[in-house]
Amino acid sequence: MRSVARAADVLEALSRQGGLSVTELAAACGLSKSAAFATLFTLREFGLVADDGEGMNRRYRLGMALARLGARAQDQVSLRDVARPALVELTRLTGMNSRLAVPDGGQAVVVDQVSNRERIQVDLRMGTRELPHCTGLGKALLAEMTDAEVLELVGRVGLPRRTGHTITDADTLLAHLKTVRELGYAVDDEEDADGVFCIGSALRDHTGACAGAVSITSLKRDLPAWKYQELGRQVRESAEQISRALGHTS
Repeated sequence: MRSVARAADVLEALSRQGGLSVTELAAACGLSKSAAFATLFTLREFGLVADDGEGMNRRYRLGMALARLGARAQDQVSLRDVARPALVELTRLTGMNSRLAVPDGGQAVVVDQVSNRERIQVDLRMGTRELPHCTGLGKALLAEMTDAEVLELVGRVGLPRRTGHTITDADTLLAHLKTVRELGYAVDDEEDADGVFCIGSALRDHTGACAGAVSITSLKRDLPAWKYQELGRQVRESAEQISRALGHTS
């Protein structure tokens, strides 16, 4: 186990900065030079580490075998499978319906959900396409775009009014999305349907790109402002958990 942990530390160090000497790598990992060299020698045999130069000028970097393994790992990842435990836990913590959506054509398409099984339910359906400007999932995805991209999308799909609370002005939407980015979650406060609120947060994959969003949805209650903040934090933490499972690092 110690050897495996040592190898993992070496690979992590090389992922942060390639072109390290044995001495530099040993210092970065807290190893002796002999232990660092032995680990590098073994990893190089499997193509997980590569080297350049000779003698004192020899430098080490990640090997291309990692690219092959990484591609296979991504092929084996199912967003629904990765997110499902987090959705179940999010529903347990909040007592609300939780959902998973992926971006498609500027909208959020719901691909999984967990019901809170209350007697009175919000009408939630798989495959539903959420509008980008007035839903928690949609706004969470919009906030991952640049302002120019948001304006281009709004120019194509418009800002249709759904309720008296819907944002229908582009400048107001851009200002709202700035707040979403700062908080790490988006709130739909009766903007898509009267009597319903939703809080969504975006997911990121190993490249840092937006992979989708998660949300909680419930009937509107007389919740104090601090409760929305608490729920937003829980949704954001759930999204961060899923993102880490997808290989994202801050």
